[in-house]
Amino acid sequence: MDGTLLDHHTYSIEPARPMLAYLKHEQVPVIPTTSKTCAELLALREHYQLDGPFIVENGAAIYIPHGFFPHKPAGAVWSDGYWCKSLSSPRLHWLKIVDRLKKDFPNSFIGFNDMSVSEICEATGLPPADAELAAQRQYGEPVMFTGDSEQKSRFIQAAQHRGATVLEGGRFLHLCGDVNKGIALKWLTDTYTQQFALAQAPTTIALGDSGNDIAMLEQADIGIRILSPTRQPPVVNKTSGLLLTSSRYGPEGWNEMLDDYFKNMP
Repeated sequence: MDGTLLDHHTYSIEPARPMLAYLKHEQVPVIPTTSKTCAELLALREHYQLDGPFIVENGAAIYIPHGFFPHKPAGAVWSDGYWCKSLSSPRLHWLKIVDRLKKDFPNSFIGFNDMSVSEICEATGLPPADAELAAQRQYGEPVMFTGDSEQKSRFIQAAQHRGATVLEGGRFLHLCGDVNKGIALKWLTDTYTQQFALAQAPTTIALGDSGNDIAMLEQADIGIRILSPTRQPPVVNKTSGLLLTSSRYGPEGWNEMLDDYFKNMP
């Protein structure tokens, strides 16, 4: 979402609206896959009329709206109108690890749980109402690291030693379970294939701009790196399928690459 479908600085989706309208008309599901929370996605889905499944907190959980599948997905639980498949331990588990890391890295980072709404606003550029939604983590904990690169490397190693997976996004390090967007994408694709008794899995297209998108870009049939104004494209080791890179930033690149694909697909 951030830096891909949503502009990195303004969080605007406007340049992508033509392609979103086209995909809706063609009944191609758009699956938001993000480090954002379920609370954030519920608000964004309503605002942008995205009515399909969505993947939150870097692949920690997949939410499927009622009626999208003909049957209950295996291992999912019912939650406020959605089937929810959790792939990670709850947030409390990761907060305990963060508390232990504070002793070894004093004054070197701050987690969402210790940030006020105004501090989250300052760190993310989000307005207060959106920052409150961002704070409603369920599965992991984002931390903003303020130390130098050597300290950050040691911090990541220490977090991993304590059992956390560390994903580096656009602004934060995310401490979470052994999950990623690629694992979640595979689960959803496999479930889709089984639910509709397809002879072969549907073609998947993934678009992303940062390190926490790598597994998703590698898993998808077509991985598309979206240019970022703040960093180099992620290094993707794709062993099958296509890997493409946009020439434009954010939602302009998202619209550009999908428009090119659907105009030229076989």
